[in-house]
Amino acid sequence: MKNSEIRSLSESEIVERLAAEKENLTKLRFAHAISPIENPNKIKEVKRNVARLKTALTEKKIAK
Repeated sequence: MKNSEIRSLSESEIVERLAAEKENLTKLRFAHAISPIENPNKIKEVKRNVARLKTALTEKKIAK
């Protein structure tokens, strides 16, 4: 997910995506702990998406 895509979302959509990404990250971590996942870089990518979403959400709240 690119920054331009995230910034075009509304505040409520960002919150929904953030919850979904956090859940996805948890599932990936558990799957990786049980047996190594095929692409461990996917965890890094999801963590960055969570950070991007949090940053965009903070920016929207400050702009209000």
